[in-house]
Amino acid sequence: MEFTLLGGAAIAVAAMYATLWYEAGRTNAADCTRDVWDALVGALVVGLIVGRLVAMVVAGTNPLTNLGDILIVRGGVDTVAASMAGLSSFAWTTRSDTWGLFDAAGPAAIAGLAGWHGGCLVRDACLGTGSDLPWAMTQSGSSITRHPVELYAVLGLVVLGVALMLWKRHRPAAGVIGLLALSGASLVRLATEPMRPGLGGDLTLWYGLAAGTTLIGALWRHRSSHDGNAA
Repeated sequence: MEFTLLGGAAIAVAAMYATLWYEAGRTNAADCTRDVWDALVGALVVGLIVGRLVAMVVAGTNPLTNLGDILIVRGGVDTVAASMAGLSSFAWTTRSDTWGLFDAAGPAAIAGLAGWHGGCLVRDACLGTGSDLPWAMTQSGSSITRHPVELYAVLGLVVLGVALMLWKRHRPAAGVIGLLALSGASLVRLATEPMRPGLGGDLTLWYGLAAGTTLIGALWRHRSSHDGNAA
């Protein structure tokens, strides 16, 4: 992993922790911060490892005979496998109160994603496809103007994170905030995907499926809560 990637990861982790710190005693129970933090960090590590292993296998590299290559995150991480593994890890770690801690983690996870995308300024990797818009940017040594696609993602994620924190004040049904965080993050990626340089894999279908299924799940949790109250 190169140092610029470490810088981006540090920004993501700092944003995630700062959000948990801010919400402690406000929209989150003060005593759940450590549990959420541990579960999020664990999910991040598990997701990266599983995603890297899957990417290696798909590329034809044997992880058992190339152990050092597992650490070369720049070499590729399978997004779908990493996401599924991370979510599974979080669910297992928080199995005593999965929905409650899932909601507590939602805005922090969104802040972490925003921090990672914002880390493009450190990695010099903010630009996407060509654009003539007034705010388009140019890569150093190039005259071609491009969409600052990573900064678009930051803006969308920040708006989403703030909206979720505000909604949490109204105490929605358990699971709604966490599921909406997943749905919103998927929608942000779905909206920005067409502006990203082609890197050999189109994840549009996966983002669409994730956005749709988690939105349906949030609506189901909301409806179930109302039906239970009515009864």
